[in-house]
Amino acid sequence: MDTRQDDLRRDLDATLQARKELGKEYESELVDSFLARLDARLDARVERRVSERLGPADGYGPAAGAPYGAPGHGHRPRRFGRGGSRLPVVSMALGIPLSAISGGTAGFWGLLVCWTGIVGVNVSAALAERVEERRRPSAPRSEWD
Repeated sequence: MDTRQDDLRRDLDATLQARKELGKEYESELVDSFLARLDARLDARVERRVSERLGPADGYGPAAGAPYGAPGHGHRPRRFGRGGSRLPVVSMALGIPLSAISGGTAGFWGLLVCWTGIVGVNVSAALAERVEERRRPSAPRSEWD
């Protein structure tokens, strides 16, 4: 058993001993106190896990005293979907005028080259994201394990 569980067990034992000494009239206060301590531990653990996942290495880790939205506050750029980037949306939006320009000047072959380039950029960005995800170390399933 690790020290976190030992500490939790000691807190619970102390709460139960205090309940035996003080009687049932203080039971709700003792339970509330124990739950408050447990809640504080869970909050600290969640904060630590979130800061580990966001990490200051990418420039978006939480920094003490940083205003909301500032780099270092923990605010990440907004992403679309489950981890995709804005690139597909931007490339579709830019694809319309690029299609008009390339189709108007070079016809079918201009359109083919334009959309091959757009698809190539999107595919390479998607592959780069997958490689980056595979390189990240996997997090443990649970801290209770």
